[in-house]
This record gives sequence, structure tokens and C-alpha cells, in this order.
Amino acid sequence: MNNPAPVERQPLRAALAAFLGTMIEWYDFYCYGTAAALVFGDVFFAVHNTLTATLASLATFAVGFVARPIGALLFGHLGDRVGRKQTLVITLLLMGIATTAIGLIPGYQSIGIS
Repeated sequence: MNNPAPVERQPLRAALAAFLGTMIEWYDFYCYGTAAALVFGDVFFAVHNTLTATLASLATFAVGFVARPIGALLFGHLGDRVGRKQTLVITLLLMGIATTAIGLIPGYQSIGIS
């Protein structure tokens, strides 16, 4: 006889995974938004006006919100064509590479622009 328990657990596991993924994503946006408001303006933008530097760093933060629906359309279509698992691996690799690249970007003072 078939055991119905695994069938009932699968939607719960999927919902939990979606919740955890969304929570991590929004935590990342929160951390970046806080750093953009407090730190990035002074470190990455060679503007003598603090307000302008902060607005420029928050504008880069806004690009993430603009890119989200575009990425959803692109990778949603790719997930349907190639497979969701491969698309997930591709997006995780792209996010990891982008995060590493952001961490390696020097500030404007360290590259001689000040």
C-alpha cells in the first residue's frame, strides 16, 4: 500500500524552502541597503557632497529591484526550457560570482581617485 505521508510532506518542504530562500534574499537586501546608506557612499563614490554620494549608492541598490522582474522572466523561461535544478545552480553561481566581485572591488581612494 502506498504511504500518503511523503506526498503531504512535499508541499510543506517546498513551502519551507521557498520561505527560507525568500528570507535569505530579503536579509541580503536589508544588509546591502544598510551598508549603502551608511558606508558605500563614502567608500565607492568620489563625491565631496555626502548626500550625493549616499544617493548614488542607494541608486545602485535600486538597480537590484529593477533587475528582479527581468531576471524572473529570463530565468523562469530558462527554468521551463532547461530544467529548474540546472537553472537554480546557474543562478546561485551567478549570485556567488557577483557577490565575490563586489567584495573585491576596491574603494576609490585605494585606486588613486580622490
